[in-house]
Amino acid sequence: MSKILPSVAVEDVTMPAVEFGEGSTAGDDLARDVYGLLGISLDAVNFPGLLRAVEEAVAQASPFLISTPNVNFLINSQANPGFRESILQSDTCLADGMPLIWIAKLLQVPINERIAGSDLFGRLKSGASRSRPIRVFLLGGADGVAEIVCKKLNAENCGLQCVGVLNPGFGTIEEMSAAPIIDAINASRPDLLAVFFGAQKAQAWLMHNHHRLQASVRAQFGATINFEAGTVKRAPLFIRSTGFEWLWRIKEEPYLWRRYWSDGRALLKLMLTCVLPLMIEARLRRREPAELSIKLQEGPNACTVHLRGDAVVQNIDRAISQFRNALNGRKPLIVDLSDVRCIDSRMFGLLLMVKKTLAGRGMRLNFVGASAELRRAFRLNRFEFLLSKECDTDSSVGASSLRPIAFR
Repeated sequence: MSKILPSVAVEDVTMPAVEFGEGSTAGDDLARDVYGLLGISLDAVNFPGLLRAVEEAVAQASPFLISTPNVNFLINSQANPGFRESILQSDTCLADGMPLIWIAKLLQVPINERIAGSDLFGRLKSGASRSRPIRVFLLGGADGVAEIVCKKLNAENCGLQCVGVLNPGFGTIEEMSAAPIIDAINASRPDLLAVFFGAQKAQAWLMHNHHRLQASVRAQFGATINFEAGTVKRAPLFIRSTGFEWLWRIKEEPYLWRRYWSDGRALLKLMLTCVLPLMIEARLRRREPAELSIKLQEGPNACTVHLRGDAVVQNIDRAISQFRNALNGRKPLIVDLSDVRCIDSRMFGLLLMVKKTLAGRGMRLNFVGASAELRRAFRLNRFEFLLSKECDTDSSVGASSLRPIAFR
């Protein structure tokens, strides 16, 4: 069992920059059924599919970062680009919060199942039929709580075997990433690293230490440690299913009312300024989507992807195929949006996965030609940050130097 380290009374949740190398995920990101929702990515995944992905990552010993966005994630991602990027760089993003499910339904995004981090932990724990239990390391939590959970797990015949616990205290990300901490985690040879910090600090810590950690599956599980230890009672299922779990949480932990009040006001603003206009526009624009034509032109320094038509879910298979072709050239991509009439959440999801793939190569995704109407769509969907570094093609990547390689 790993030694509990003393606390350091310093707080720092600045998100470090990190590049994820290729092969850091348990599959092809472009194959993920991922949607863009108000600036973050969410996977349309169910529990069986998620559990298969976790077990595959464990079997292949491949890094698999899970993020569990809820309303607090959503609100903080609006103001913290590093935190938002940590969600985008994840290998799967789960809708952990009924308000996200409601927003998805309002915007006709097919994400129908809430998958909370606590429920994922419970499902992994119940998988006693596996050939061997998943080895889990518990990082964080209040003093003594992780040890309680560890003893409970190892006393049960369940799907999780606790191989270590450690409380790194309240230091900066760098202090909490000291060599003895990382060495203690890796020496336990866990399959799953379960982190129990606050959301922003947990994501920052996982990003900062991505290349140093040997655990296959990494995730921030928040208050799960308290539920498992029995120090805090989780809301009954019928309350969780109605979306009023936050009221129960305030009853159990009264200090949380400030967070829920702040997040609730910010969410109401998003609903009025983004969700409502998107709903109105979707109902006014009831027409059959036009086909999406995609033309790739390869230059010496970049590949330009010209889109023409409707960048919507009905055309997603063609878009995935062509973006794969573009990425095979292993050059930065420029997406020309001049002839795009509309864009939906599924296409935003694909563009986020293209951006992630390029980031793993140390390259950027740039956009040109977005009309005022399309820029408004980016803004309402909270993806204006994708256009913030929009560039004009210079002479080295200009139209005269581009070689057409495909058009469909």
